[in-house]
Amino acid sequence: MKIELERETDGRWLAEVPDLPGVMAYGPTRAAAIANVKALALRALADRIEHGEDIPVLREVFAVPA
Repeated sequence: MKIELERETDGRWLAEVPDLPGVMAYGPTRAAAIANVKALALRALADRIEHGEDIPVLREVFAVPA
């Protein structure tokens, strides 16, 4: 799953997983935002699996831009 990152004007980082609508998380640092969104994405996938919903086909778990 691709992670997109953006730095807000207040200095916080926003990380988002476009393949999972609504999965986005803030962090005070780039690393914290990535860790937060990874945890949220895994929770969202687990919830979908538990409820018998489809999940995206994954070639790799996470892809973070350099």
